[in-house]
Amino acid sequence: MNHFFVNLKRFDVPRSQGGVCPMDDPALWIESVLEECMQNKLGELSECKLIFFLPESLLIPANRLLARYPLSERRTLSIGSQYVYRKNIEAGKNFGAFTTSLPAKAVANMGCSASLIGHSEERLDKFTVLTAYDPGIEEIPERLAHANGVVNELMAEEARCAFGDGLDVVLCIGETEKERGEGPFETQQARIESVLAAQLEPVLALLVDDFPDANMAIGYEPRWAIGPGKTPPDSGYIAFVADFVKATCRSKLGKELPVVYGGGLKEENAAMLSAISNIDGGLIALTKFTGEIGFEASGLKAIIEMYTANNR
Repeated sequence: MNHFFVNLKRFDVPRSQGGVCPMDDPALWIESVLEECMQNKLGELSECKLIFFLPESLLIPANRLLARYPLSERRTLSIGSQYVYRKNIEAGKNFGAFTTSLPAKAVANMGCSASLIGHSEERLDKFTVLTAYDPGIEEIPERLAHANGVVNELMAEEARCAFGDGLDVVLCIGETEKERGEGPFETQQARIESVLAAQLEPVLALLVDDFPDANMAIGYEPRWAIGPGKTPPDSGYIAFVADFVKATCRSKLGKELPVVYGGGLKEENAAMLSAISNIDGGLIALTKFTGEIGFEASGLKAIIEMYTANNR
């Protein structure tokens, strides 16, 4: 099974206002994108799963568009949120005092099937709040470890809420340049494993103790390689991480979970990534990287076709 996750970040802001949405009405744009996906049969993919993770304002129009099609024509395509809040609405307890936050129950009620948890941008945001309170965190290893542990536990709380409302989870994990450290790859491996284990284990514990039937995939984001001008990891590096993640899942759960490359699946690296036997797909953010950067359904189709053609 190949897993393709499309994270459209802030595609709810048009280019005329400094964003990347090519239409002034982002709701109409996402409807046109999904319409084209359906016309290209991306809801009927063989041995594939495709989830669009969207900003909050686009979730309802996206789900309404898909609902116009028979289930048989959209069985492999669904909509997810880019995160859920770490607390949730509970009958008889909290009816929804979550101003500015997005509880899992609201996500499920909008028709979503999944949520992205722990994306590198979200982890950075949470960590930035901690460093604003205590600027010295990064200078003392014990305090840095504690701060990262707090962020990991917050991600686990988000996952708990998502699982509790029947949402699938794509958990993003990945090491920073500082966490990876210097030296040859052989000396970095133990540090990488330590960081990834700390991010994985609080959420895996939920699958063991509370939600054994929940579905989750792991998105590996090499945070040191994300951004313009950065050099992405090679196939050996990615395969090493996937091996470690799958071994950890086997140890904790007795089964493997899908692992996708979260550093950006695109046409340029689709063949390379599909040749890595323990990688099960990728996270896609853009399909156009020159001129006016953006996302097009035709580009998504090309990426999926290139990946699956080399993955048979």
